[in-house]
Amino acid sequence: MFGQTPGASGIAPGEIKFLGGMIGLGIAGGLCGIGQGKAVAGAAEAIARNPGAAGGIRFALILGLVFIETLTIYALAIVLKG
Repeated sequence: MFGQTPGASGIAPGEIKFLGGMIGLGIAGGLCGIGQGKAVAGAAEAIARNPGAAGGIRFALILGLVFIETLTIYALAIVLKG
């Protein structure tokens, strides 16, 4: 009826919380994708400059990608729990 009436909107507080979590997950996932792309590009450039160091660069790349992907997994876990 009126905008000040509690519960008049028909949207439960839990739904708003879930929507906010999903928006946050989308932002985290998108930024993680950008970070992963930059990491792979940097590693490819470094291997092209010095092919002899490919093993160490590959290890550092995989470790970095694991840390980046962990952020997205944590964000997903928080949204699904919440």
